[in-house]
Amino acid sequence: MLSNINLNLLRSLHVLLDECHVSRAAERLHITQSAMSRQLAQLRELCGDPLLVRDGNRLVPTARALALQSKLLGLLDEFEHLFAAPSFVPEQWQGEFVFASSDYVAQYIFPAAAQALMQQAPRLNLSYRLWQPSYLTALLDSGIHLASTMLPQAPRDLSSVHIGQDSSVCLMRADHPLAQQSSLSLDAFLAYSHIKVTGGGDKDSATDRALGEKGLARRIALQVPFFTAAVNCLLQSDHLMVVPKHIAVNLAKNHPLVDLPLPLSTEPHQYWLMWHPKYDSDLAHRWAREVVLAIMLSCQYSIGMISDHHHHEEV
Repeated sequence: MLSNINLNLLRSLHVLLDECHVSRAAERLHITQSAMSRQLAQLRELCGDPLLVRDGNRLVPTARALALQSKLLGLLDEFEHLFAAPSFVPEQWQGEFVFASSDYVAQYIFPAAAQALMQQAPRLNLSYRLWQPSYLTALLDSGIHLASTMLPQAPRDLSSVHIGQDSSVCLMRADHPLAQQSSLSLDAFLAYSHIKVTGGGDKDSATDRALGEKGLARRIALQVPFFTAAVNCLLQSDHLMVVPKHIAVNLAKNHPLVDLPLPLSTEPHQYWLMWHPKYDSDLAHRWAREVVLAIMLSCQYSIGMISDHHHHEEV
C-alpha cells in the first residue's frame, strides 16, 4: 500500500482536515480547487472512507478522518526532520576513529592531536596504525578514517589537504667528523655509511634516485623501522641519515644532532592529510580532521615547514 501513496497527499489530507473546506485548502496549498477535489477523491479511494461529509453548508470529518488527523501531524513533523541537516556534538560522539601515519608523526605530532580530540570528545576511542603504502589504494577497506603521509602529488580518488612541503637534509651527531663543515661534498656524503628508516612510508628514495642518475649509490648499513632506534644508532656512530628538514629540526631539539644540506638536488617532499570521499560530508569526521589538521599545521609552522595549505577533494 505504501507504494501507492504520494506523500504530497498526506499534506493535502492534513490541510483538508484542518480547514474542512476544499477551496480554502486549495489556497493554502497553492493549487486549484479542481486539483484539490481530485486529491480528495484519491484520498477517499485510498482510505476507503469519505473522510469529509456534508452537513448543511459545511464539511465535517468522519470518525476515520479524525483518527487519521491525530497521527498526521506527528508523521509530517517526522518527514520534515528526516532531511534536516544533522547536528554534531563532540561531547556525545561515541565510536572508534582510526588514524594512520609514519612513526615520526605518531611519536612527535599525533599525541597532541589525540589529546585535543579526546578532550573535546571524551567518549571517542582512538586507534593508531603505522602507514603502509598499500593502504593508498584500499583506504576504505583498511578501516582507516584519516591518514597522513608523503606523496609527490594529491592522491587519486581520495579527498586530501596539502599540509606543506620541505626538502631532505643530511642528519648526523653533533660531534661527527663532518659536523663542523658549512657544506657537504658528494664525496664526503658517500664516504660514510647511512641509516634508513623504513617504517611508515618512503622518506628518502628521492636521494637514491638522484644518486642513481649520476651512476652512484650510497651504502645503507642499517635499516630500522622507527626513528627512535635510528636516532639512538646515529648518536653512537659515524653513520649519516637523510631525513626531511622539519624532522631534522625537531629531532635536534631533543638530541645533539646537526644537519647539512644535501650535496645534490632532490625534489621536495609533499605532505598530505587524506581520507575516503565517503566522509566528506560526515560531520563527525569533518570535525576530527579539522582538529588533526590544526595540530599538524601548528607543528609544521613551529619547525619552519613551507606550507601552501589548500583543500583538494576528489569526487
